[in-house]
Amino acid sequence: MLLYAAEVNFREHARCVELLEAWRSQETAWYLTWGIIYEFLRVSTHPKVFRTPWDAPKAWTFIDRILTSPALEVLVETERHRAVAGECIAEVQLLGGNLIHDAHTAILMREHGIGVLYTRDTDFHRFPWVEVRDPLKV
Repeated sequence: MLLYAAEVNFREHARCVELLEAWRSQETAWYLTWGIIYEFLRVSTHPKVFRTPWDAPKAWTFIDRILTSPALEVLVETERHRAVAGECIAEVQLLGGNLIHDAHTAILMREHGIGVLYTRDTDFHRFPWVEVRDPLKV
């Protein structure tokens, strides 16, 4: 979703910018994780993903602007993280590989009592405590 909002060459760009700006201006809390932020930085600067990748300062400027959103909270691990992670890992069958990064986001959501995730990444359907909403179908 962040990538679509950032990159004007995606056909999804306009809708994702609209959604992101709505979230940035809302008064109710909305959330990111540092993992999501770093994944954005990784992909937006990767030459095998984009014909003309962004440089790190440009990618960080995009993120830094988002981080100024008044209602945005960045989810971090609490003292309960170990226990919640153990429960979640035991619940999800065949968890491994690249899904571990998504699991971290899903675990943080459960840890903080957040149930809805706006993403186009269908792998999140693997986590039964996460309600996945495609932002382009909202």
